[in-house]
Amino acid sequence: MDTRISDALSDNYGTTGFSTKLGFGKNPALLLIDLCEAYYRDHSPLYHPRFAQALDPQLRMHRAAHEAGTLVILTRTEIKKGGVDCGIYFQKSRVPMMCFEAGNPLANFPEVLPVSDADVILTKRYPSCFFATHLASMLTAEGVDTLLIGGVSTSGCVRATALDCCQHGFRPMVIREACADRHEAPHEQNLFDINAKYGDVVSEAETVAYLQSLARS
Repeated sequence: MDTRISDALSDNYGTTGFSTKLGFGKNPALLLIDLCEAYYRDHSPLYHPRFAQALDPQLRMHRAAHEAGTLVILTRTEIKKGGVDCGIYFQKSRVPMMCFEAGNPLANFPEVLPVSDADVILTKRYPSCFFATHLASMLTAEGVDTLLIGGVSTSGCVRATALDCCQHGFRPMVIREACADRHEAPHEQNLFDINAKYGDVVSEAETVAYLQSLARS
């Protein structure tokens, strides 16, 4: 299956008013979504080798944000055993969601992620990091206008978060190399949709340059 986005489709969106570039704002925060063992251990139902490709970029973004003095938010998913607090979402994705039942080590951050005391740990139960959490109020209180987004998976929690980020009035900047999915098709198609309608899909290099420019100012 050809997963490339055709030039004709890109032109169609661009000439009909979509794909407008928002650009970075003045005060960012970095949000890394669900960096947990479930995506990196080969015995896990959520494991796929494609997820590992995004791990090093996520770690580099984590380091760059700290060097720039930028707020860093790490999310983790935790639900009660049996998913009673996760409703229909648990029923739809029962087996993978069992990775996030309280006490399951697959829900832990990977050892290669150097979690800092300065990092904010945000616990969620649903795909969007905004749904039923205090993320929006925290960003507002900190004067954040731009959310730099990385994590997994592109078609799931990253897309849901980018959409809600836009709807809450923050600039969603999804870092291409710092996101991953189980297959190239949903990864590329969802990045295309996010970039067309909700936010900007940006490279790791331009995001790091942006953070460095803030650190120098």
